[in-house]
Amino acid sequence: MKTVCATAILVCLIATVGAQELRFAEPLIGFTELRTDLPGGRHANVCTMRAVVSRSNGTGLHRIAEELVGEADSWTQFAGWSPDGKQAIVSRGWQDPENARWEEEHRMFRMEPGKWLYDSSLVDLTSGVVLNVTAIDRVSHYNGGVFFLPQGRGLGFTPLINGNSKPSVMDLDGRNKRDVSGRDAGYAYGYSVSPDGQFISYHENYQVYIANADGSQKRHIRTGHPFDFAPRWSPDGEWLLFVSGVRGSNNPYIVRRDGTELRKLADLNGYQGWILFLDVDDFHEGSSDLPVWSADGTRVFYTAKVGNNVELFQTSVEGDVRQLTNTPDGTLHYHPTASADGTSLLYGSKRNGVRQLVIMNLRDRTERQLTDFKPGHGAMWPHWQPWPNPAKP
Repeated sequence: MKTVCATAILVCLIATVGAQELRFAEPLIGFTELRTDLPGGRHANVCTMRAVVSRSNGTGLHRIAEELVGEADSWTQFAGWSPDGKQAIVSRGWQDPENARWEEEHRMFRMEPGKWLYDSSLVDLTSGVVLNVTAIDRVSHYNGGVFFLPQGRGLGFTPLINGNSKPSVMDLDGRNKRDVSGRDAGYAYGYSVSPDGQFISYHENYQVYIANADGSQKRHIRTGHPFDFAPRWSPDGEWLLFVSGVRGSNNPYIVRRDGTELRKLADLNGYQGWILFLDVDDFHEGSSDLPVWSADGTRVFYTAKVGNNVELFQTSVEGDVRQLTNTPDGTLHYHPTASADGTSLLYGSKRNGVRQLVIMNLRDRTERQLTDFKPGHGAMWPHWQPWPNPAKP
């Protein structure tokens, strides 16, 4: 697929439809494109990753923040949007190729300073300005998980410090970084903030915790399972959604913010809970494939095993389950994400051996394919632009 100049697209759009009409165009979609079959293992393919933005009709696809990958063995990944949809969050990684070979041999990560550098930047889609917020007053060589805090209060992120991953916050300009992991914190990930900004949640040593926004009054959500992973707040902030069980066999659970009414929401039918994104051996076994909330918080979308397939499902909070896809044998679906207006579901689908992005109209379940990659290429980690907002490629 060709890379297109973003400025030229925007000028053409304004000339064609006018600035006022452009404000009401469909939301954009951000995702990551990559090679999937290059020899050499994980790193050889991961370093082909590029952050991409497209219109939701599949046109105008172009890479963003290309200046971040001028160095060999570096890559970008689309990681999210600002609440107003004007900025993209783009992660940039680099790894020493000798370290990558060591990781392949030992089948484990070695994310040490000098061997890895991982940062997260804010990219203004109108001006193209890139701000590496994790490099300002740097606290770590590895900084992931950047997201916007509610009410413009700053940014959350998860730096790796002395081998420990710690939920942290910073101002919008990247300054005033501070740890909110609480006392005696273990290795934490999946960090997010409740919509009212009062509480945080994350999994620490594969157990879910809720705490005040500053990390105080940390509470363990006890499921009795050894693997609790990736809590996500409902849009009203009343519930947490996460997966619980054992690694490779877990199911969606919900619990109220006060720790009550814990219950299993659906059954994944033995689905392992992760999607392989490469067609060569990947010692890390791909990417987590997690349930997500609908925009109004009344439904949860998830993937589950059906025969040889991984199909899409939805369930109400009360547990009313419906299968959304019924596809040919061998099809895999992954990474569902719901549109802000509640009408559409965006997801990945591996059909005919290629990982493409697809949009479903939830009213009638009709699908349209967003990408058209050739074998050996793929699309991963899709994100709807927040809506309603000006769509500015």
